[in-house]
Amino acid sequence: MDYRPGKIEELTFYSEELQEEMTLLLYLPKTYSPLYKYSLLIAQDGKDYFMFGKLSRTLDELSEEEEIEPTIAVGIPYKSVDERRKMYHPDGEKVEQYVRFLAHELLSYLDDLLPTHKMGGTRTLIGDSLGGTVSLLTALQYPHTFNKVVAQSPLVNETLLNKVADFSSPNALHIYHTIGLQETEVRTTDKKIADFLTPNRELYQLLSTKGFSYFYEEMEGNHTWRYWQKDMPRALRKMLS
Repeated sequence: MDYRPGKIEELTFYSEELQEEMTLLLYLPKTYSPLYKYSLLIAQDGKDYFMFGKLSRTLDELSEEEEIEPTIAVGIPYKSVDERRKMYHPDGEKVEQYVRFLAHELLSYLDDLLPTHKMGGTRTLIGDSLGGTVSLLTALQYPHTFNKVVAQSPLVNETLLNKVADFSSPNALHIYHTIGLQETEVRTTDKKIADFLTPNRELYQLLSTKGFSYFYEEMEGNHTWRYWQKDMPRALRKMLS
């Protein structure tokens, strides 16, 4: 089938929380009209999701088949590996500012600019690795603002596990969580080798016991886009249908 692509634009605006100008990649579906309302998908590692995750192509195809609700996607590219770690890591120097940026500044900007539904149940955060971690952290802090999370191979540490353990409204969130069976020796951005599989299994046990609306799967694969990209259609169907 010949899929007509949606439109991708680049936007910039200044963040007071982060004290820097932020670049955004904006995807509008081919049927976009300001007269209609849309669900909103926000991707950490935004450039990677558009380039390696084939986010726009996947949204085009799922929309063409009417498998998802009409959705606008926004990708937030990171400027450097070091800045990414500061903003995404649970113990990063700028993670609190970044979470507030997502929940307040960015959302206010997008809701003013675009015809979104403006309800937590129509907003999804998605991220891989540290991007999945900060997506989950943000939803835990603002569950009525961001109701849905896709976490692909998130970094899991005690800080994240403690926040999940302390969360008192598990029925407020819908979580999609995957990890690769070969993710036992992952080279992290701080040049270390880490086992991602074992702590993700701990996160699975905790999320399952607390009663979240939750999908979890351990897939064949390692910590690369080769496997995250293959997982994208199912993740988007489950969150955006």
